Order: sequence, then structure tokens, then C-alpha cells
Amino acid sequence: MSRSIVTVSKLQGILLGGLLILTLGLGGWSSWQEGLQPLGGEPVRVKIRSGLGSADIGDLLVTQKVIRSQPVWRIYLLTQGWTNSLKAGTYDFDPQQSLPQIAQQLYEGRIAQVRLTVPEGWNLKQMARYFEMQGVFPEAQFWPLVKGPERLQVPWLPKTVPQLEGFLFPDTYLIPVDALSAQQVVQRMLQRFEEVGLPIYQSNKTTLSMVEWVTLASIVEKEAVVAQERSLISGVFWQRLQKNIPLGSDPTVEYAFGITQTPERNLTYAQVRQKSPYNTYVTPGLPPTPIAAPGKASLESAAQPELTDYLFFVARYDGTHIFSQTVAEHEQAKRKIRQDFKLTDQRKK
Repeated sequence: MSRSIVTVSKLQGILLGGLLILTLGLGGWSSWQEGLQPLGGEPVRVKIRSGLGSADIGDLLVTQKVIRSQPVWRIYLLTQGWTNSLKAGTYDFDPQQSLPQIAQQLYEGRIAQVRLTVPEGWNLKQMARYFEMQGVFPEAQFWPLVKGPERLQVPWLPKTVPQLEGFLFPDTYLIPVDALSAQQVVQRMLQRFEEVGLPIYQSNKTTLSMVEWVTLASIVEKEAVVAQERSLISGVFWQRLQKNIPLGSDPTVEYAFGITQTPERNLTYAQVRQKSPYNTYVTPGLPPTPIAAPGKASLESAAQPELTDYLFFVARYDGTHIFSQTVAEHEQAKRKIRQDFKLTDQRKK
């Protein structure tokens, strides 16, 4: 048996060697070696149409200045057994790579992809602007998919939810350019929530509905800056919900009225008293929907809060918070933070 294999292997080598000489002429070996080398130049994007043969692909790659030699291309594919195994699609080729590397890319189907990064805590408006600014798709294509009666439906999300706020999972996505569309991106983000977020809810015996849980997690996401405080912040909100105390969360006011507060410009009394189902200073309980996209850590914190006697917290200007049990302690903490900020501001001047 082994002799037969050696004989066939030698025969293949002789045939390929003969083919090389016939195809490339008397200087076959040197032409072969040269043809395998990188052509050099700038990266180029090439679309390989479905049904295109390997010889036609070689012609296209030569024309687009990706490889040096079409004959060497054909022979190399033959030696690898890849002649009928190249995959269609849009590719980003680097002419600094050798012909075998280019062939390997086509054989494996490593097509061009777009990298999209959606940070934790973004809301739908921020996502829509980002996708448009990246040239992925215009905002007008995004909104019907995520809000209103025609929004995308998934089996695990109640049909009564008016928008997908909070359920488009924040992550980095690699989307094939050939499949790049608003629907593809939204579906992939929903799928990622199903993969990462849904198991957290299903494995924890929380008394909140799924929408309430994600809503709480979205508020925790916007409030927490330091990772170790997430569960503690979640615990404060859980306690206030249990005692029917308004959550009093600034991010819900910002979301309700499109406000962005800064250390120099805090929310005003009039703003926090303005009526809205999203304003948790005047409306008890949770908002009707999430206010942002919570990440995995915030989803876990909302399902597993750290329960203490704290009912209040106020943010320092370094991202941490002071936690208090009583109104008096809370007011004292706020005065201290304002005083510290004024002193710091004066030092800067």
C-alpha cells in the first residue's frame, strides 16, 4: 500500500513539474518563485462574485494588483486542491501578502468585515447617530426597526414593549460588509442580548419582570462609574422600590427631557419636578422602559443587588458615591461634595 502512495505522489510531482515548465516556459522555477512573492502596494477591496471560476478570480486579482501571476495562481490552487473551493464575497486584500496567503484567505472565506463598537450605557439616539456617522446606514433606516409597531420582534421579548431601548446589547461587533444593513445590525445586537443577558435573568429568581429588570439595570448602568459600587447602587434602588420611595435618579430626568448635566450645571429644581413617566423624582417605581443599554455587569447587579440599610447616594466628582441611610445624612453628604467641588474649582483658578 505504501509503495502505491509513493508512486502516486511522485507521479503528481512529475505532472505538476511538467505543467510548471509548460506553463511558465524554460525559466519555470524562477518564474514560479517570483509569482509567489507579494506584489506590494496599498490594500484593496475586491468583490468576488458567486459562480466565478478560479481562473477568472486569478485574472481579477492580477487586474486589481493583488497578485503577480495568473498562471502561478492556477498552478498553486491545483497543488493545494483548492481550484473549486474558493468562496465568494467581498474581501480586503493586502498586496504585502504572498500569493499563498491570498489564496488561503479566499479558501477560508475571510471576507471583509466592519467593526462596530457600542459602549455600555448608550441609548438608541446615540446608537443611531453613531451608525450614521460611521457610514453604516442612515438614522432613518434604524428607527422603524427599534421603535413603534413595526419594530423587530423576537420570541423572548413581549410584543407590548414599545421600543428596543435596553435590549440592543452593548458590545463590539464584526459584521460582514456584504450583510451590512440596519436590520442585520439590530438583529445581531438582539441576538447578543439573548446570548449574554437572557441567561442572567433566567438563572436568577428575581421578582421583577424581564422589562423591569432591564430597566433597573439601565439605571444602574448610568449611575455607576466604579465597578465595585454597582451592586450597592442596585441595592439602594431595590430598597426604595420595596418601601415605595421614588427612585430619584438623575439619569432618568436626563433621559426624559434630553438633558445632559455637568458638574457646573446640575439639574434644576424645576427640571426634577417636571412631570414625565420617566422622571423618577415625581413618578414612583421604575420608568416604563429602560433608559440605556446595560452591560453584563449591570444586568447581574440588577438581578443580585447588595441589600443594605442605605436609601440614598450622591455622586462625588471622581465617579464614586457617598451612601447614606437617612435624609439628614444625605443632605450633609451633598453639602460636603458641593464644598469640595468649590474648593477644587478655586484651586484650578
